[in-house]
This record gives sequence, C-alpha cells and structure tokens, in this order.
Amino acid sequence: MSSRRPSDRTPSSRRPSIDPWRLIPMDNKLGRRLKVVALIDPAIERATAVLQKKCDSFVVSAYQDTRVFKTLEDFVKSMSPKDRPRAIIVGSPPMFRGSLQPGRDIEMQILKYFPGVAMFLEKPVATGLPHEIDDAFTIAKTISDSKTICSIGYMLRYLKAVQMMKRIIEENNLTVMATIARYACAYESIAKPDWWDKSKSAGPVIEQGTHFCDLSRYFGGEVDISTVSAHSLEWDENAGHLSKVSIDESKIAPENRIPRVTAATWKYDSGAVGSFTHIVALQDTAYSCELEVFADGYQFKLVNPYVQPVLYVRKPGDENEQAIRFPDDDPFFSEVSNLIDIIEDIEEDPEAAQILSTYDDAVRTYELTWAIRQASERSRAAKLQTSAQVAQQAA
Repeated sequence: MSSRRPSDRTPSSRRPSIDPWRLIPMDNKLGRRLKVVALIDPAIERATAVLQKKCDSFVVSAYQDTRVFKTLEDFVKSMSPKDRPRAIIVGSPPMFRGSLQPGRDIEMQILKYFPGVAMFLEKPVATGLPHEIDDAFTIAKTISDSKTICSIGYMLRYLKAVQMMKRIIEENNLTVMATIARYACAYESIAKPDWWDKSKSAGPVIEQGTHFCDLSRYFGGEVDISTVSAHSLEWDENAGHLSKVSIDESKIAPENRIPRVTAATWKYDSGAVGSFTHIVALQDTAYSCELEVFADGYQFKLVNPYVQPVLYVRKPGDENEQAIRFPDDDPFFSEVSNLIDIIEDIEEDPEAAQILSTYDDAVRTYELTWAIRQASERSRAAKLQTSAQVAQQAA
C-alpha cells in the first residue's frame, strides 16, 4: 500500500529524482509478486491518473486491482482481510508526518490500524517546527517498542562507495577525526515556490541538505547538538544576489526567503569535528556534492554520489589518491531489497539485509538540520543587532 501525493515534477537527467511512489525498486525486486492494494491520496483525480499510467505499463499486474482512497481511514473502513498490507510506503510531503498533531501523525495512525506492518518513509521525517522534534522522538520510540520494521529513505547510506568507506574504517580500526560535507544545488532548475519559502519547506538544509548531514552522522557518530554553530549568506546581502531564480521571490515574505549559503560546524560526541556547507549558487541542472572523511593516515572523498559516485581514497604509504568507480550502483534498489528481505525473513545473507536508517536515527539527523538552521538565524540576528547599534551610535 502506498500513502503519498504523486509528484508532478519532471525528472532531471542530471540529478535522478525518486520514483513518485518509491515503487520502481519494488517492481524490480518483486516482479509479479508485487500487489499494491491501495493508494491513499487526498488528490483523488491526480492519483487515479498516475495509477492509470502504471496500469498501462509492464507492471500492470501489480496495480490492476489497486484502489484509491482519500484518507487512511477510508481504506480501513472498506478493507477486506485479503487487502491487509505487508508493507506501507509513506511518501507524503514531510509537513504531513513526523508529528503527534491530528492530520500530521500518519505514523501513529499506521501503528494504530496496522500494528506490526512494516513501514518505509521518505526523508526528512518531518518539516514541522523545532519544538515538535520531541514528537518525532516519541514516534521513534513507539515504533521501536512495537518492534515494527521501519526504514527511512536515506538511500545514500546504501551506496557501494559508502559501504566501502565503512568497511575500510572498520577493518583498520580507524577513528573518524573529521567529516567535511558540501552540497551545492543548481537553483535555476528549482521551480517549486514552496522550496524557496522557509515557512513551507523548512529551508534547504532541512529539506535538501539532510542527506549529507545524515551521511556526516553515519561516519562521525552522534552530534553534540549544543556545539552546533553556523553562519548564512542571506538573500538581501550583496553576495546573495541570484540572477536566474525561476520563481517570483517577491511573493514570499522577506523573513521566509531562503539563505543562499549556510555553513555549519559542530563536535561529535567522540570529539571529532564535523562541518557542512549548503550552497544555492549553481545554474543549469547539475548539482555538485562531496563528502570527505578523515582518520589517522586516511582520507576518503565521495564525489557525485547522486549520479556517478566516485570514491577517492588516500592510505598510509601512498600519497596518491586511488579513484574507485561504481558503475550501475542503485542505492534505491539496495535500500528496498534489504527492507523486503527483512520483511520476508530471508536469511541467505543475513549481513546484507540490514536497515541502515531507522526512524530514531533519522530523527537525530532531523534534529541536527534544525540545529544548523537555528544557529545560522541566531548568528544573523546578532549581526543585525550589532549593525543597528553601530548605526544608532553614528547618528
């Protein structure tokens, strides 16, 4: 069963977009065994149109009996025993989940109506207000206590390059000293007004940079949230002017316009240092994303993970970096394949079938991204206050 709002975005050939229902990997994994019993979407007409496209494709057997419902409750009321799902895919926008507030508590509703049924949820877990982070931790505990299988869509953890980095670190008993992440988006191709509005998308670090904050945590460990500091370049500063914004930013309240650059640093509980920079600067369609991880004698640099991942490794005794490429790697498939194997309790290779991002883990990434945004806003507020005081003294 899928619960989401179908996307009407046109996928970019330079930056792969997720399948509207996250079901293409399931199509490939399960083949004719896949049966989608229901699609839950308030936009009934659009959902029906997207469903028809599925029925007109080679995966018709999975969708020919799918029914569309406006709410989860509607499905529950009309569900027959044979329609009880074995897995629920939640791809609804993050502002409609990750909370205990009615209408935004889809996880708790699923746990109520379908106890024990596995869940897959997109990332980030939410884009609510920061005081609701405790709600997300409560949901995480409820999922854990109920022993419900749950996977979050941080698919970059499943990259072969990322797993190779993990393996080298573990085999050599290394301790990570620093993580350095950079995410530069191609803003010209982002024509969704909500993305440019912090009050709707929560800002680019939370909505977009979350993948690299998550990868940073994957290698660096837990973050001491009290140490997070950040600065931002804002839309109204001279260096923040952009020449090819594809939406009318004047329609967005000035206080809700997104920063052009956010640069953050923090300490991990281990003592290691992390940094992350999100940049809204590139034009055209290709993004530029990198993650560096340092340990005693070692440097790992992951480049272009979304499209054609390349891992550069420097080891002791050799000052030349070794470049390793991973053609045809599909982290989306690996992520879904692991989830299905765990649901079906397949033990041919127990070590391969692991959920690499739990709900609790994802909430901690969400907490970090909010801490970065809040730290940058405090920094900006302090700068504005100082400037105002200087101007007042000069008057």
